[in-house]
Amino acid sequence: MISRRGLLTGGAVTAAGALVGCAPATDQPGTPAAPQSAPSAGTSTRAGTVATGIDRAGTPAQGVAAGTTASRTEPFHGPHQAGVATEPQAHAVFLGFDLLPDTRKEALVRLLKLLTDDAARLTQGRPALADTEPELAANPARLTCTFGFGPGLFKAAGTESPVSPLPRFTTDRLDERWSGGDLLVQVCADDNVTVAHAVRMLVKDARSFARVRWAQRGFRSATRRNLMGQIEGTGNATDLDEAVWISQGPLTGGTTLVLRRIRMALETWDAVDRTAREFTIGRRLDTGAPLTGTTERDEPDYARKNRLGFPVISEYAHIRRAHVADPALRLLRRPYNYDDGLTPEGKPDSGLLFASYQADIDQQFVPIQRMLAEGDLLNEWITTIGSAVFAIPPGCTPGTWIGEPLLT
Repeated sequence: MISRRGLLTGGAVTAAGALVGCAPATDQPGTPAAPQSAPSAGTSTRAGTVATGIDRAGTPAQGVAAGTTASRTEPFHGPHQAGVATEPQAHAVFLGFDLLPDTRKEALVRLLKLLTDDAARLTQGRPALADTEPELAANPARLTCTFGFGPGLFKAAGTESPVSPLPRFTTDRLDERWSGGDLLVQVCADDNVTVAHAVRMLVKDARSFARVRWAQRGFRSATRRNLMGQIEGTGNATDLDEAVWISQGPLTGGTTLVLRRIRMALETWDAVDRTAREFTIGRRLDTGAPLTGTTERDEPDYARKNRLGFPVISEYAHIRRAHVADPALRLLRRPYNYDDGLTPEGKPDSGLLFASYQADIDQQFVPIQRMLAEGDLLNEWITTIGSAVFAIPPGCTPGTWIGEPLLT
């Protein structure tokens, strides 16, 4: 078991040696490479279809400050649901629902038709039917509404589920109030009022069929930094056709979502010096560059040793444990920070809503998570307290509804 004490003593010393050993690569601070513009959604490239908002380095584009894209809309209809490859917005709410007892396929069809109609209107800046505050819908702010089906929904519909709960990992400390769920509604926009209004409308429609199990609110900035100071999204999947979108069966054009609520021990993280933090992660905190490079986009050199013969990037560094060589097995990560204020003891109740999209959970997400659970140094400061999995159906065309290929 790797302890924080071990990191702060022997680990930090090794880290210092590692930094000295790779001085030519890391003494200069370096500047993150400027993100390149991505092709429009649906543009065909040699790597497949690259969706709007994902740059050619595989990182979600940096986005803009809340309120500056009020008049912009994201398309609702199409082969894929919006909110997956969409340029990440500033605010998000993830809603998990439990179906009411005796809810069956016929009721599910009615529910999904209602939700689809609401989302199609609201995302384009139009009020939902019977919207009592239509003025609040006039500011779409790149609103997206994304729907996911948990194992319980497929059971209620009398259909075999394409997803199942994750295995229990040794580092999990799951709380039921943040886990599970039959139906997911993911609402994202660059304006928090827009998000709040859309959530109200969608919950009203769902109330006759389901109850809210959990609501998780998140935010992100153009810096892409989480609350530990790390830059999120480096090394994301770039070939979405291969790694993210499902290519056969009733889920063709869809994907899967793993949502993990990760609590951060920020006070003890603050007590660790910068060298040890960077040793833990395997990257510089200022630029996001690997310890063997100078810019964020540099490929980590896991074979490089320092002058003492130790790996510059530790065997237990976060980026090494999460490394995936095969582009087809990479994840599309779209995380949001959460901050629920202070605990009664005055400590931050903060962390990350880690949203991971992939074509195959068992082949892509599970092996990475096992590696992290077995030996990631970062486990000293993070704990997964919530976990849920959902099938994300493909998009729909005007006159159809989300999930129709799965439930008819």
